[in-house]
Amino acid sequence: MRIILLIFLSVLFAVSSYAQLGHNNMYLISNLNQHSSAGLYSAIWGYEAPDGREYAVLGCYDGTAFIDITDPGNIREVDFVPTVNASSTSNIWREMKTYSHYAYIVSEVGSSGIQIVDLQYLPDSVRYVKKYVPAGHVSSHSISQEGPYLFLNGCNASFGNGVTVIDLSVDPENPVKRGGFNASYIHDCRVVNDTIYAANIYDSKVSIINAVNKNSLSLITSFINFPNSGPHNTALSPDGNFLFVTDEIGNTPRLMKIWNVSDFGNITFVSSWQPTGITSSVVHNVECYGNYILAGHYTAGLRMVDVSDPAQPVEVAWYDTYPANNGGTYNGCWGMYMFPSGKIAASDRQTGLYVLKTEFDVNVAIEGLYNPSTNRLNRKDTVRVYLRDAKAPYGMIDSSVAVLDSVSLTANCKMNYAPAGEYYVVVKHRNSVETWSRAGGEVYDPMTIETYSFLNSADRAFGNNMMQADASPVRFAIFSGDVNQDGAVDAGDASMIDNDASNFVSGYVVTDLNGDRTVDGSDMLLVEFNASNYITKSVP
Repeated sequence: MRIILLIFLSVLFAVSSYAQLGHNNMYLISNLNQHSSAGLYSAIWGYEAPDGREYAVLGCYDGTAFIDITDPGNIREVDFVPTVNASSTSNIWREMKTYSHYAYIVSEVGSSGIQIVDLQYLPDSVRYVKKYVPAGHVSSHSISQEGPYLFLNGCNASFGNGVTVIDLSVDPENPVKRGGFNASYIHDCRVVNDTIYAANIYDSKVSIINAVNKNSLSLITSFINFPNSGPHNTALSPDGNFLFVTDEIGNTPRLMKIWNVSDFGNITFVSSWQPTGITSSVVHNVECYGNYILAGHYTAGLRMVDVSDPAQPVEVAWYDTYPANNGGTYNGCWGMYMFPSGKIAASDRQTGLYVLKTEFDVNVAIEGLYNPSTNRLNRKDTVRVYLRDAKAPYGMIDSSVAVLDSVSLTANCKMNYAPAGEYYVVVKHRNSVETWSRAGGEVYDPMTIETYSFLNSADRAFGNNMMQADASPVRFAIFSGDVNQDGAVDAGDASMIDNDASNFVSGYVVTDLNGDRTVDGSDMLLVEFNASNYITKSVP
């Protein structure tokens, strides 16, 4: 019986440990689930207004929600545009794109046309302009956009179920139908520099189409995305050399495939990717942001992949919006949109909008807590990390309280507000000397996975203001002993430690520098040594 119990506890521990992997390097800011009673959610897109405010545009079963995500502490729906036919079961598909200050919405609801919404009155409200229905049009599966042109995909066959161009250049409120390409069904497409990368989901292929002449589209080439693969969505690398193709149907596992398309006459397969440790979930939509792919992977949630080396894609962050399982169903994360602020709006079919962000990691060791015999800290502890403007007067732009892990020496910080720019990274610990990053500041891009390490050399700190705590591996640590946090290790700090030591103070107290939960001579030796060496904080 005891053996069975031990086995049960071991399995339970393993399952619990795995369950804790629901997110990695990515955290939740907010989840809004206000329309689930109507039915399933669908696509997501984003709009950044001229005043810099950010809005998620969320496809709901009963219409489209416009959600202000500018302030992480006050994410709220500001307006809603209903579907044209609430009784249609085709409301489970809804897609949208933006151009200028307009949103354009399509669905597979009959006679849905293109709903046109004017966004210039945000943050107060939106204005529903009208439903535009091109001659012969019944419905669209998806919509793409480049410049003043929309591209309707997967429409009714009599209209053209390939791709059709809609021109917004003269009057965005009164679009004009132009040409199309309808040699085969197109489920979705990506349009870059007047070139269409189309997913022919039922033909196992990708078509590349010339769209320079909007009245007469022509095929450049096509290629098989592996037999029986079912390509659903495409994204192009910023340099135009690599195409990322997702498989929603067909053979399993359903992978994201990477193709070298730098030469249309010689398109070659590079590699494929699926989430870390998961082989069953289905990939849906992907978007490319610099060296990173964001993938809506249904039951596996939102995944972030470093594709700086397309031959070796590496998953660097994820957030599981559907923790129930990682099965091969079409539940969970549908799609995503990343804003320049680094906020990611993601849609989950069951639970609505997720506003997410990647963590900012800081690697740091603390002199008193670091043990060179174990190459780790004696215990975890809390630090506060600041991002300060790299230019005088070095204003504080953002901050985060984080737990410094004793083994990895990493603090996973949540910077909700700082825009891209140059900053000093500043670490404060309850009994250590405030330490700034190296002179000149660091470039911070919230749209990437960022890490700053103080560990490798003294010059990682402003004024080389650290001590070497270990020779193998080489590690530098911030100075301990500033107990009263006045910026210097001196007699005032020594007096506080001496007083607590003489009174046999123990526990989690600020005067315990080495983390053994006892204030004694070892703490006194450390503070006296640093005081005798006039250790103070060093700032620009």
